[in-house]
Amino acid sequence: MPHSEVSAASSIKVHYIDIGQGDAIYIKMPSGEDVIIDGGNKGKGDTIVAYLKKQKVDDIEVLISTHPDADHIGGLDEILDAYRVENVYAPKVKHTTQAYKDFLQAVKREGKTIKTAQMGVSLPIKGVSAKFVGPVKSYSNSDLNNWSAVLHVTYKKNTFLFTGDAEHVAEKDMTAKKQTLRADVLKVGHHGAKTSTSSAFLNVVKPKYAILSVGKNSYGHPTSEVVTNLKRVKATTLRTDKNGTIIITGNGSSYTVKKSK
Repeated sequence: MPHSEVSAASSIKVHYIDIGQGDAIYIKMPSGEDVIIDGGNKGKGDTIVAYLKKQKVDDIEVLISTHPDADHIGGLDEILDAYRVENVYAPKVKHTTQAYKDFLQAVKREGKTIKTAQMGVSLPIKGVSAKFVGPVKSYSNSDLNNWSAVLHVTYKKNTFLFTGDAEHVAEKDMTAKKQTLRADVLKVGHHGAKTSTSSAFLNVVKPKYAILSVGKNSYGHPTSEVVTNLKRVKATTLRTDKNGTIIITGNGSSYTVKKSK
């Protein structure tokens, strides 16, 4: 086996795909498994599928819907229709929007049942620890963001945290439950909204890199509060609206960062 193949397989590669305002993340695990977290807004599925095809993805081992917000779940039906998906995870929160119904129907067409994403559930991935650290409890149905499936991934010395749109309440609850939150690479909660990414949470996570998945929006994301909080912990901040698709590769000890713009 040529050396390049060996080294390619012994790394974790996380793609924070630039799909405007929303979240879409593709992880190539060290043993080759393909993991997707969220699928952006409606109509972004095709963009994501095209990107995955370019990365030579043949099938998807794990697809995670963090919560039913349209800018996270919108494109998942197109991904489910384009690929064979082995495992689908989502938190146990009901929602009535069309985007959510489309997702449920696509899972049904795939012949899968949704596994519950919640604290303590591990993903069937070789060579890494990939575990949900949230949600740690049930929230009200109107409180979709705090229901977010939060995933912590460890590959040797590399650590990643994917927070969906989890807000201060969920951050506090995960911290109180002593979940593993410390991570070098943080997917910043809720596109940099000030209701997420508290100083207290950042003091626990201590990120070296902070990734903001954000596009043109009327919400003022990312907010100055969050930008300031990230500066305070000296995190290197990267944004999909300014840097395009961001790829962070961990070789088990250090990281390399690639930006598309």
